[in-house]
Amino acid sequence: MNKTILACALALALPFAAHAADTNDGNWHGSGEAGLALASGNAKSQNLNAKLTLKKEDDLWKYDFFLEAQRSKANVKTYYVIPPATAGGAYTIGTGSSYDLTANRYNAGASAGYKFDDRSYIVGALRYEHDAFSPYTYQYTASIGYGYQVLKNAADELSFEVGPGYKVIQPIAPTFVDNSVNPPLITKGPKPDSESGVVLRGLVNYKHNFNESTSLVNTLLVEGNGDNTYLQNDLGLQVKMSDRLALKAGYQVRHNTDVTVGKKTDQLLTTNLVYGF
Repeated sequence: MNKTILACALALALPFAAHAADTNDGNWHGSGEAGLALASGNAKSQNLNAKLTLKKEDDLWKYDFFLEAQRSKANVKTYYVIPPATAGGAYTIGTGSSYDLTANRYNAGASAGYKFDDRSYIVGALRYEHDAFSPYTYQYTASIGYGYQVLKNAADELSFEVGPGYKVIQPIAPTFVDNSVNPPLITKGPKPDSESGVVLRGLVNYKHNFNESTSLVNTLLVEGNGDNTYLQNDLGLQVKMSDRLALKAGYQVRHNTDVTVGKKTDQLLTTNLVYGF
């Protein structure tokens, strides 16, 4: 069953290679957005987030591709052990700072849908995420499902997708602190085995146009089974400055219902410049 799901998803996610030359009623379009913040002096930090999306739709097919990146470096407080000046003396803890990574995340995905009619379609989707500061170092999902366009007019667009998938996740190695010795001994545990299994994937896309220049977009992704459910919600408010340029405020929430270490929820607030093409 797992091999069947993977094969179907791959077959549906990459058909454009064979069909792109035969379609003439749909064009690729997309957008690129980025936000950058740099600080130096008493405090030093670098923060970058970027996203690229590509879409195409014709009479038979609809394609979606995306690539996201988030990377941050900042002054981080560190602790170190100071040995005693004389034999038998007590150890003390010193503090300092280092310029280290505080965020390093990449997320990519692709989907292709074959239309039955103007509203319903069958879709194959792939998604890969790498996050050095998440409870899971990486996770990837291949799925196949049914999609339906509920609304599509000048003011509102609403669609959903649902279907089975196969997911692989790699938990991070646990950290152990031994306080029975002085100074405390910090060790990294062995790398856990990756986990895999069948999941149910759900996707809801909604867009509301307040007017010709202002729009609200929300995307909810759910990938879950009995062991862990991953949820990601992306909310964005975009205001056009010209036909090509816009400003966008975004709020992203990522949540895992079951983690062995770390926090279950991550949040990201961004303000980006968007270029449409």
